[in-house]
Amino acid sequence: MRRLGELEAEIMDRFWTWGRPATVREVVDDINQHRDLAYTTVTTVTSILFQKGHLTRVRHGRVWHYEAAASREAYAAALMEDGLGASTDRPAALAQFVENLDDDELAALREALHNVGRRASR
Repeated sequence: MRRLGELEAEIMDRFWTWGRPATVREVVDDINQHRDLAYTTVTTVTSILFQKGHLTRVRHGRVWHYEAAASREAYAAALMEDGLGASTDRPAALAQFVENLDDDELAALREALHNVGRRASR
């Protein structure tokens, strides 16, 4: 999975934060509180995000309502998986990644491993 571009990430951030379907108009209005962007630009990038599978959409009358296809965490996990895939030695790359975690992140990783182990033994 390729990393999102700057505007793609800005648009996806709205959907992840809101956690609900939204129209392009809502996204444009929110972004334009901080900087000026054309409606057509956001429409184009939103359509691209839909085509890439990052957004789903449902038509209500003449307007598309978009929603994130997966959580921000699922997106981050896919990026990490791709990062591991870039190495010819996945265990070494994973070890390097773990060495860079702080104590809270290590505790969260231990908990996740514990929970995965529990699910696998059922």
